Amino acid sequence: MAVAAAGLGTCTEQAVAVKRAATAPTARRGALSVPDSLRYLSAYPPDLQAQVAGLIAGSGLGVHLRRRYPVAHTVRNDRALFQFVTALKNEYLRGAESVDKVLFDSKIQVIRHALGLHTTHARVQGNRLTGSREIRIASLFRDAPAEFLQMIAVHELAHLKEREHDKAFYRLCCHMAPDYHQLEFDVRLYLTHLDLTGERLWASDTAQGATG
Repeated sequence: MAVAAAGLGTCTEQAVAVKRAATAPTARRGALSVPDSLRYLSAYPPDLQAQVAGLIAGSGLGVHLRRRYPVAHTVRNDRALFQFVTALKNEYLRGAESVDKVLFDSKIQVIRHALGLHTTHARVQGNRLTGSREIRIASLFRDAPAEFLQMIAVHELAHLKEREHDKAFYRLCCHMAPDYHQLEFDVRLYLTHLDLTGERLWASDTAQGATG
């Protein structure tokens, strides 16, 4: 199921008294009708939404997503996540400001209504104003394919150069991940699946990896 750009945001950015809520709503559990469950896909064309509704009525989104992304990534802690994000930054954004901290956050989607959080902390040192940058990623990406983790990491890194979710921002996302728009769409399919079933598709994979 291929998709073109939809111009959707998936994060919240904070920078010195500036806060922006993301467009990704908070998932809720329980019985949902198919139209209600497609709120994550509301910006996409009706024919594409109809395809998704048909998939839900048929074999389900879980089967589709597991077939497309059979393996979960192995980034299991904040240290590994920092290394993962830093490697992307060093490859594509060497001249951008440094990222001082990267971590998984279980509260992001509940509290921030977002999937990622990009924060700038300003502090005074002597007569200079210095800042540190922090990226928080929703913990649902801990149990997910590497492609999904790449998508949200690329999204947050793009904010080092582009603050707004505009054309320049998405060009940068696609520079770092050429299939960015497809990945964002598939992440939204996964959010829809979570809404409908509450099933984390790759949780058992990562649990086996941790004990194997």
